[in-house]
Amino acid sequence: MDIKDVKKVVLLGAGTMGQQISVPCSLAGCEVVIYDINEEALSKAMERIPGIFKGFVLMKKCTQEQADAALNRISTTTDPELAAKEADIINESVPEKPDIKVNIFSQFNKLCPERTIFTTNTSSLLPSMIADATGRPDRFLALHYHDVSITNVVDIMPHPGTSKESIQLVKDFALRTGMLPIMMEKEHTGYVFNYMIGAVFTAALTLKTRNVTSIEDIDRAWMGVTHMPFGPFGLMDSIGLDTMLSYTEFWAEKNDDNHWRKHAQLLRSYVEQGHLGKKTKKGFYDYPQPAFMQPEFLKGIE
Repeated sequence: MDIKDVKKVVLLGAGTMGQQISVPCSLAGCEVVIYDINEEALSKAMERIPGIFKGFVLMKKCTQEQADAALNRISTTTDPELAAKEADIINESVPEKPDIKVNIFSQFNKLCPERTIFTTNTSSLLPSMIADATGRPDRFLALHYHDVSITNVVDIMPHPGTSKESIQLVKDFALRTGMLPIMMEKEHTGYVFNYMIGAVFTAALTLKTRNVTSIEDIDRAWMGVTHMPFGPFGLMDSIGLDTMLSYTEFWAEKNDDNHWRKHAQLLRSYVEQGHLGKKTKKGFYDYPQPAFMQPEFLKGIE
């Protein structure tokens, strides 16, 4: 399959990342189908996606006419057979549980054409952990997106069994959809940026779980020195505290790390209340006007 043959992109999971990924793909002229088992999740996705397009228009990443046309290329379904039909590329953003990812890839392997390339947007797993279960390990790799509203960086991470042709096609697809591909030469937990920022998250969570200082002052320290518009806790809110919890719990158990279990306990205290961050309007901060965006948050710091 050549890049010019890629016409239909299927996104597995209607959550935050599925919604975001649909925007650059549809703007590039692809038909985009978002699949989820939950009809309500699909309805919410289609309510939120226009807001992402609005941001793209405001930032002059596209015109309103282009946004309207792209939105019309996005559809949703709870029917896996309908989603899989004539799919060229699949990108998966289901919960960070290996068994869930294995099951959905196994299901779609039986339904998709042989040519279909499978990609995962996983933030914590390595492709080799589930490659064989996909049924097409040579056509499987990670295509990991960040927040498309603020960056066009994507990580492309194959596993040892991924074919060169699949890697090249996914790279070409990233470029076609306006992304900046970061090509990884070997598997590595956390990709590139996430690995670096993960060290910051770990440090921030450690400071809080050891009661060294408050969440607000941890963010103030980061923002005041780096002059970034948010601190580590504000950024975790943007990622989603449920996503952060899944990642933290997975590696806490895998490495039998009590230090990380304390981090997971802190995150779980928010998630169990339904406070998942920006997407639920409440996490470490309240949205849409979090404290760290207010002028007084850094009063006295220029």
